[in-house]
Parts: sequence; C-alpha cells; structure tokens
Amino acid sequence: MKEKYMLEALKEAKKSFLNGDVPVGAVIVKDNKIISRAHNQKEIKKIATRHAEIIAIEKACKKLNSWYLDGCELYITLEPCLMCAGAIIQSRISRVIYATTNEKFGFAGSIENVLNNKKNNHKVKIVRGVLEEESQKILKEFFKTKRIK
Repeated sequence: MKEKYMLEALKEAKKSFLNGDVPVGAVIVKDNKIISRAHNQKEIKKIATRHAEIIAIEKACKKLNSWYLDGCELYITLEPCLMCAGAIIQSRISRVIYATTNEKFGFAGSIENVLNNKKNNHKVKIVRGVLEEESQKILKEFFKTKRIK
C-alpha cells in the first residue's frame, strides 16, 4: 500500500522536474484515500514557501475544512525540511512516509528529528526508504541537468 501512494507522490515530483523545480512530490492520505496532492512550485511561483508538503497540507485542510489532520498520512519523495516539518507538526499529521533522506536540509532524521522532539506536544510516526531508488534517480537526473545548463 505504501508503494502505491509513493508512486503517486513520484508522479507529482515529475511535474516539478518539468517546471524546473526540485522534483519533490507529496500526497496526503486519509482512510486509504488520497485527499490532496502537490509538487514543488518555488521556481514557477517565485515564492520560497511553495514546497510540495505545504501545498498538500493546505489542500487537505481545505478539503477537510479543518487545520487538524490527525489520522492523515503524508507521503513525500524527499525528507522534509525544517519549514515543512513545522507545518507537519502544526497540522497534527499522524504519519510521514518519505522516500529518501535530505542530508543538507532534512529535519526528519538527517540533520535533526524535529518531528519527534521530546518537547513537542505532537509526535509523528516516520517511515523512511519507500521507493528510495526511484526518488534518488529523479533527483540525481534533475541536478545533473541543472549542472549541464
């Protein structure tokens, strides 16, 4: 089941790639149904906060008519950054499933695990490595293309 939803997140990541954005995709699932999907749009929108996770959270909140996303799972192709980790905690998402680590900006275990900081009143279950190779492949291809340009 995890692979099914991560494949959908990878489809979103490919949209980012085509738009010149870092290929990150996200889907939010509640009761085994996708309720939102998004991809990075920083370059196309020229807004620093247009990360896939933030956009997906906004869409899910609108769909559920609530900021409270308890019981939701967030599938992301790349470990969330500090900003997105904060949004995950604030929205009370129950579980984060991500494909690959983000050694430079990852705050779900790489740099620090903000999602499970003992001082937070909300803890997030984390699953790492779902379709990791596929996510790494699209990221490497994106940055290789960037270097060539």
